[in-house]
Amino acid sequence: MTELLTAFPAEDDSTPLAAQLLVDTRRRMSLEGRQFRKPDTTRIMTIANQKGGVGKTTTTVNLAASLAQGGLNVLVIDNDPQGNASTALGIDHRSGVPSVYEVLVEGLSIAETVQQCPEFPNLLVVPATIDLSGAEIELVSLVSRETRLRRAVDSYLAEREAAGEPRIDYVLVDCPPSLGLLTLNAFVTGREVLIPIQCEYYALEGLSQLLKTIKLIQAHLNPDLHVSTILLTMFDARTNLATQVASEVREHFGAETLATSIPRSVRVSEAPSHGQTVISYEPSSTGALAYREAARELTERAGAA
Repeated sequence: MTELLTAFPAEDDSTPLAAQLLVDTRRRMSLEGRQFRKPDTTRIMTIANQKGGVGKTTTTVNLAASLAQGGLNVLVIDNDPQGNASTALGIDHRSGVPSVYEVLVEGLSIAETVQQCPEFPNLLVVPATIDLSGAEIELVSLVSRETRLRRAVDSYLAEREAAGEPRIDYVLVDCPPSLGLLTLNAFVTGREVLIPIQCEYYALEGLSQLLKTIKLIQAHLNPDLHVSTILLTMFDARTNLATQVASEVREHFGAETLATSIPRSVRVSEAPSHGQTVISYEPSSTGALAYREAARELTERAGAA
C-alpha cells in the first residue's frame, strides 16, 4: 500500500478539482479496510460549540460512524432536543421512546434506553426525543442536576465491564447550541471536548466564552475536562476567507487542531434525510473520506489525550 501511495505524482493544485481528486484517491487507498487503533481506556468526548450551524451534530454522527467502521465500539448520546443525531443514525426517537430525557430526569439507566444503529452494529445510541425540550426546566429542581448524565454513563460502562461485554472505546456526546443545563451535563460527563469550528466569518466568535465556561467546569465540577480536539468544518479551498480562518485557528490552537479539515459537501447535507450518515450513504464522497480521515487522526492521538 505504501508503495502504491508513493507512486502517485505530487499533488496537482493547478485546479481545486484536480487537487481534491488526488487527495480523495490517496485517502480512499489508505483507509481501505483499515482498522483503527483502540484507546487504552474509554474516551468520553463532548462535541460542543454554543454557536449554531457549525456542524456539531454532523461531526458527531460521522465521526461515530467512521470509528465504528474502523472496528471500534462507539456510544453516541444525543443530548440535543432537536434529535438530529438520532435521525441521522436511523434511530427511533418518537415521543415516549426511552431516551436521554428519562436518563436525566427519571433516573433510567442507559442500558434501558440504548439502541443499535442499523448501519453499524457496534454503534450504540441513546436517542433524544421532543420530551428533552423541557428538561432544562425540570433539571433545575433535581438533586445533583449537573452530574446526572455522568453518573449514568459511568454506571453503564461499569455494568458492561462487569457483564464481560466488549468495552466501549468512544463515547460521543452531542450538545445543543447553548450553555444550559443539558450542555453542562455533557461537559461534566466528558473528559475531552471536541470543538467543531466552521471556516467562515465569526468562526472564533463566542469561542473565548466557551473556553471560559470549560475552565469554570474544570475548576468546580470536572477537573479532567480539557479541549483535546478542534476540527475545521465547512472548508472551501476556493475562498481566501476559509484559508485565512483555518490559518488563524491553527495559529492559536495548533496542538489541538486536526490536520484534516471537513469540506463543504452536498452529500454530507443530504445523508440525514435518508436516515444515514454520509459514511454509509455515499462512502466514496469527499465528505465521507474527510470524516474517516479525521477519525483515523483522532484515534492516533489517543495516547496523547
